[in-house]
Amino acid sequence: MSSSHLTLNLVEGSVSFSFSPQAARELKAAIDLLMQSLKAVAAKTSSSGGKLSPQKPMEYRYTGEVFLEIFCNPNIWPTPFAAKVLLTIRDLNIRLTTEAELTRLVEDINQFLEQAE
Repeated sequence: MSSSHLTLNLVEGSVSFSFSPQAARELKAAIDLLMQSLKAVAAKTSSSGGKLSPQKPMEYRYTGEVFLEIFCNPNIWPTPFAAKVLLTIRDLNIRLTTEAELTRLVEDINQFLEQAE
């Protein structure tokens, strides 16, 4: 399985690590489901009436050269454009935990996949 470097742009700075195109496609699929949940929350919030049942949070994990975990609770964000994810990247020597903007994460993954093909 070939891998390239995925660069994720954060609010301040960026982080780059080895990541496979297959893992990027799996992450993209998880984010697509998250976006559906976020849109459901936004639609229910903007319409008056009934209570929305809580949406399931996204918890993505990848283990390769590094361990990557991405978490997002769609119930706390008013729109997909406002949403942020909690991002943890670690290996034997370092651990980075920070927030990243969901829209920026989507752009970074799409760019990675375009370059991988």
